[in-house]
Amino acid sequence: MTNPAPPLAGLHVVEVSSFIASPLAGLTLSQLGADVTRVDPIGGAADVHRWPVTADGKSIYWTGLNKGKRSVTADLRSDDGQRMVQRMVADSGPGGGILLTNQAGRSWMSHETLSALRPDVITVEILGRTDGTPGVDYTVNAGLGFPQITGPTSHADPVNHALPAWDVACGLYAALAISSAVRRREQSGVGSQITLPLEDTALSIASALGYLTEPQVNGHGRSGTGNDVYGTYGTDFATADGGRFMIVALTPRHFRDLLELTGVGDAVAAVEKALGADFGREDDRFTHRTVLNGLIAPWFAARSTADVAAALEKSSVLSQRYRTFDEVVADGDLSTNPMFSALDQPGIGTFLAAGLPAAFDGEHYTTGPARALGADTPRK
Repeated sequence: MTNPAPPLAGLHVVEVSSFIASPLAGLTLSQLGADVTRVDPIGGAADVHRWPVTADGKSIYWTGLNKGKRSVTADLRSDDGQRMVQRMVADSGPGGGILLTNQAGRSWMSHETLSALRPDVITVEILGRTDGTPGVDYTVNAGLGFPQITGPTSHADPVNHALPAWDVACGLYAALAISSAVRRREQSGVGSQITLPLEDTALSIASALGYLTEPQVNGHGRSGTGNDVYGTYGTDFATADGGRFMIVALTPRHFRDLLELTGVGDAVAAVEKALGADFGREDDRFTHRTVLNGLIAPWFAARSTADVAAALEKSSVLSQRYRTFDEVVADGDLSTNPMFSALDQPGIGTFLAAGLPAAFDGEHYTTGPARALGADTPRK
């Protein structure tokens, strides 16, 4: 039986963008089968040489986010270049009429301008801050509160995250918004004007997870907990030879198995009685985590990383050894994961690249390599 076409096959998306959120949205749509054309200014946008790069300066970052897309360059300051992009959006057939951009505020590709050329046009503008002023992941995050509770509890200054989480979430929201707008257009024939601020993405998620509700309901927000998991029992432990494991006991069973594994059940029971606590409850395990950590840590400290890993593998306790990116690759995680397949990327080399994380009927949809900058530009 032949596998059906990817779910977004037949869609045509024009992407005028740079950096992470918007290109990630385009990549996600491309992995789902859409025909995505990225449009850059001549010579490339500001991210064309962004790190990480190869030894000879080729951007691993740029090619990673633009796999499977067509690449067109144009003088976006000129009337001819702007008209070309307008035609690409308006004249792209039944599955077209879709613009994705983080270059907001340009009247020549505004929803109003494009809807005059094609009434059912779908436009998604990714903004920085809610009021439309510029903002990037790290500035949005700084104003939200997460850096104040990130990092060691002994460290007084804010700590930025290494993962641009709001860019990633915003890009996935943008892909979802386009898919939803296409669904609505198929049902009603109407287009959509969608604006998606990066700041609103962060605020929405922080609200849903309770970070912004706590100050409103309880009168104060949460403080940092270092590597301890907020509200349950989870922390990191060091081994005798310098390894380190993250341990999470979400359920009473996990916690019981952790005590059995480390042989401290009697000591923990005595502490539980002395404190009047119930360690079957998440909040009591969290409240008294410092005492529990002190009882459990010696078991890890007396054993090698290999011995700890072997013991944990036989237990229900949720755990993982802290690893570097180099170790993830060396340990074979990519070669044994069906989401990864070999990709020959011109200018970069051949490597294992991830496809779509969601498997449709067992298949992880993939794309081809990123095209050379401007490779699909119409020639006069």
